[in-house]
Amino acid sequence: MQKLIFVVDDSELNLTMVKHAIQSHYRVMTMLSAAKMFKLLEKKKPDLILLDIEMPEMDGFEALHQLKSNGEYADIPVIFLTGMTDADVEVRGFQLGVVDFISKPFSAPVLTNRLKTHLDIDGLIRLRTLQLQQKTDQLENLKNGITSVLAGMVENRDNVTGSHIWRTTAYLRIMIDEMIKKGLYANELGAMNINLVVSSASLHDVGKIAISDVILKKPGRLTDEEMEIMKTHCVAGEHVIDQIANVVDDVEFLYYARMFAISHHERWDGTGYPHGLAGTDIPFLGQVMSIVDVYDALTSARHYKKGLDAEKSIKIIMEGSGTQFDPRIAEIFFGVSEKLKEVAL
Repeated sequence: MQKLIFVVDDSELNLTMVKHAIQSHYRVMTMLSAAKMFKLLEKKKPDLILLDIEMPEMDGFEALHQLKSNGEYADIPVIFLTGMTDADVEVRGFQLGVVDFISKPFSAPVLTNRLKTHLDIDGLIRLRTLQLQQKTDQLENLKNGITSVLAGMVENRDNVTGSHIWRTTAYLRIMIDEMIKKGLYANELGAMNINLVVSSASLHDVGKIAISDVILKKPGRLTDEEMEIMKTHCVAGEHVIDQIANVVDDVEFLYYARMFAISHHERWDGTGYPHGLAGTDIPFLGQVMSIVDVYDALTSARHYKKGLDAEKSIKIIMEGSGTQFDPRIAEIFFGVSEKLKEVAL
């Protein structure tokens, strides 16, 4: 199908001349004002707009500004077809987003060729953008697939039942959404890709790959010596993620994953592991992960224990506010506890 061109000019004669010059190559719709153009844009989207500058009521500059300020129309290439050709006019036009100027009076071959050039460029840009997006989507799906498999391997080795990783990431999303709503750690969260943050959290226990099955699958409480070995899974997880970083170019995702792996067992009072960090020295994402990880551990049944009910688990976590957990994040947890209950249903 032929490309659709909108021609906007307050002169009937100019509209007729442009239509006559290009109608054998393109579908053409003419309008006597910018207002009529915007009305028609509600129904049809052109491939390119030829726009006069000197028009009553709304001139070309204002029309261009409105076009580029609207997400629906901002990608439409606009060419000024005008008798105004001084340098200041051109500078202002290009600053607003016009792709070219064609001076009046124009020749039909020049007009046709300039339109073809810009439509070809626009088509190539759209094609390359689509191809890039498809490639990005493929890589994203591959990354998510690898992450899911790796996290699943850890979960299966750990004798964890009931989709611990799925639940903790769901809890984490609820917590972070509420933190954003309440403005807690607003600057930090505002600079983060939240989807990547939540996705990367599924690797928080990846270091358990390095823990022996004898310890990982022990049907009872660990001895002190075994517990010290178990604690090494945080550092081991950091090392695994660093190894992945050597071959995968996704710095942001792996940065978040590393943060979760190394810090989700640190305690607010400094008695956690592996580094004994305290207070705000603990990455706040590690503290969020710590709360949802503990909540899921408390409410989940294991072969050596029954799961606690949600109310008892919430009470235990709130008792740890200020010692095990950041008090502000604990308050966020308490505020969304009803939503967290729904996840496990």
